[in-house]
Amino acid sequence: MTTKLPVLVTGGAGYIGSHAVLALKDAGWPVAVIDNLTTGFRFAIPEGVPLYEGDIEDGALLARIFAEQGIRAVMHFAGSVVVPESVENPLKYYHNNTVKSRALIEAAVTAGVPHFIFSSTAATYGIPEVSPVTEDSPKLPINPYGMSKLMTEIMLGDVAKAHPLNFCALRYFNVAGADPQARTGQSTAGATHLIKVAVEAALGKRGHVGVFGTDFDTPDGTGVRDYIHVSDLAAAHVLALEALIAEPARSLTMNCGYGQGFSVLDVLDAVDRATNRTIERRLEGRRAGDPDALISDNSRIKATLPWEPKYADLPTIVEHALAWERKLGDIRGA
Repeated sequence: MTTKLPVLVTGGAGYIGSHAVLALKDAGWPVAVIDNLTTGFRFAIPEGVPLYEGDIEDGALLARIFAEQGIRAVMHFAGSVVVPESVENPLKYYHNNTVKSRALIEAAVTAGVPHFIFSSTAATYGIPEVSPVTEDSPKLPINPYGMSKLMTEIMLGDVAKAHPLNFCALRYFNVAGADPQARTGQSTAGATHLIKVAVEAALGKRGHVGVFGTDFDTPDGTGVRDYIHVSDLAAAHVLALEALIAEPARSLTMNCGYGQGFSVLDVLDAVDRATNRTIERRLEGRRAGDPDALISDNSRIKATLPWEPKYADLPTIVEHALAWERKLGDIRGA
């Protein structure tokens, strides 16, 4: 039985972070959140979870949180995640995702926090030559977002060799869906994730959905991606934490995906079926750097953790995303 150590979740008021908070709380872990609320929401944090409104760059605040809450593990989600914005504003991404991560890691080392879980991304692979993608595939990011995350992975690897800290870097594929009980979900305005955009369109919050590229080397010509339900992803973080605690000398890097892909048109068809409506689709040109298919080889995480996804089903992911989108309209009075 793993001792349930107090965990600090950075970015715990955001999309994936808030689901990790729920997963930890549901499983009985003591949890606290730090979030500067630039893209997070107070309503996403469950009652009884301490929220420290502030920045992960603030060493004095982190030292106080670590001391007050007795923190023994960090789950690090705070950061900027919009790929096109990273190309337009690379310095923002290197600051938010790399410089601030360095400050957080230093504060953890100073406080003697032994375990660190990092929210990384399949964008570290760039455009893989082979799909499914394994963790040992070349890391050749094609945008500052992917590079900023890879730099943090490299930092963690070096720090773990020099200090009594082990880490797990989880490389996410396309995260989608929402908490099955609709306690939290993706709430960011102007989100760019396909399933979020599609359910917004289905509920009349957008006029259409752009389909960027219809000439990919895929069965229907549109890009194929590996969509993972956010609650399955959150569950993987809790299991990864248990693995770090069980073997303090071992660090881990693992893909998080289902190992199967759906095309853009598959997703839009699934949303149409769930709502009995037809989303307007506007066929547009490819975006720079979009691979034909990006699917995870998830054999390492399946072999390392007792991770058994509960929601590896596109209609379920869509159903949960729709339920949250409707609730979000009520929260905002829209």
